[in-house]
Amino acid sequence: MLHLMRRYVSFLALGGLLTAQALQFEPLQPELFSTPGAFVNAWADYDGDADPDVFVGFNGTANRLYRNDKGTFVDVAAAAGVAEARAVRAAAWGDFDNDGRADLLVGYTPGPASLLRLYRNTARGFEDVTEAAGLTVMAGAVRQPAWIDFDGDNDLDLFVAFRDKPNALFRNSAGRFTDVAAEVGVADPRKTVGAVWFDADADGDLDLYVGNMDGDANGLFISTNGRFTDMAEARGVAWAGRLPKDPANGTVRPCAADINNDGRIDLLAANYGKNGLFLKSRTGPGFDDVSAAWGFDTAGHDARHDACVVADVNNDSLLDVYVNGTFTGGVQHRDYLLLNAGTRFEDATPENVRALAADHGASWADVDGDGAMDLALTGSQANGMHSILRNVLPGATARQSISVRVVDANGRATRAGAEVRVYTAGPGRRLFLGSGLVDSGSGYNMQNDLPVHVGIREATLVDVEVTWPANGKRTVTRLAGVRPGQRVTIRAR
Repeated sequence: MLHLMRRYVSFLALGGLLTAQALQFEPLQPELFSTPGAFVNAWADYDGDADPDVFVGFNGTANRLYRNDKGTFVDVAAAAGVAEARAVRAAAWGDFDNDGRADLLVGYTPGPASLLRLYRNTARGFEDVTEAAGLTVMAGAVRQPAWIDFDGDNDLDLFVAFRDKPNALFRNSAGRFTDVAAEVGVADPRKTVGAVWFDADADGDLDLYVGNMDGDANGLFISTNGRFTDMAEARGVAWAGRLPKDPANGTVRPCAADINNDGRIDLLAANYGKNGLFLKSRTGPGFDDVSAAWGFDTAGHDARHDACVVADVNNDSLLDVYVNGTFTGGVQHRDYLLLNAGTRFEDATPENVRALAADHGASWADVDGDGAMDLALTGSQANGMHSILRNVLPGATARQSISVRVVDANGRATRAGAEVRVYTAGPGRRLFLGSGLVDSGSGYNMQNDLPVHVGIREATLVDVEVTWPANGKRTVTRLAGVRPGQRVTIRAR
């Protein structure tokens, strides 16, 4: 199977579906999304109408919640009860009470009220349940929250990265949260700003990779029998491509994805300093640094980037990457849209995208349901914005993708960390097409609780395989005969 995967990657490198020059992005409702000072965007279908809605957090002006009605957005934050005018630094959607509706956690800067705020989705609006849930936190520089079921008990626990104190891991017990980070070994005291959960060693439980700033090494916390051990140095990802121990360098966002289509999950890092790409080793438990070979470290040690967000932008079955530059020291660092050519990345950034003053949240979502992934950006400066840019793929190309929602046996979205792989349909030696990770919280200043999008190139029928790691087992669920453009739900038991 790996031989077939490598052959297919080589084939794709010679003949992608769209060249870099063909990619186009056009602003959606620019008059609505022009307000500056935006830090955070987080996506979920909070109203259950099968299209993605977005929460946007600002630096002291009222939050916005944009309801998506078939590709048209309207701000409903005030009516929904989430239009608080506090400076936001993080947000994450997750169904913490298992009622089938996405709830919202917002992380604010310190003030007279809790810097974490948990809003329960009641279907009529949102109610503040922070105190009842045990999530009142009065001090700390909150960065990336992530909803994950780290203990495999079928409810969502909450990880929160802090830039100025040990990270927290709140275990969920019937809707009441208790911090067990120190107990299980993930209370990293370094300056963490990003994190991603995935089964790094394919042993049937979720592991944690954190990005740390100000010259601190990153952490790769491997889970063994419910306890975590930092193996970042041993696995080759402690510095993620940046200069070791340089206080001017750090990792802002780590991403996990199968970049080279070999069936293994790789790691990427958006850094202060050179960006990093590390492919999972074929011969051992570690990762191989291919940053230079793939052209992912083209920006030098003085570059400053805040996010790497992964998606198959042209539906050619290879995962592409958007890297956004931040604004710091009076300098707006540039953004990159990097197309995956099979063995390296090519800069395909459209000029109208480069011209935007984007510097924080970056995310992908199919906002209009056409099968193409659209780009959302935020900008915190006075000339910033919180744009949504529609990916203008030809209709036939846009439809060469599928959407996979992964849920548990009860139909609840508790399966963050599940791995989705897609093959050509039929018996025998099927061809591996592409993959995605159910990711509910790896982004710095962004997050989503959305289906996994997979481009399927020219395939007319595909089979989908979902692997769910929990309690030392990797349970596989398969669905055969999925058509292009189809949206499917798979129960990972």
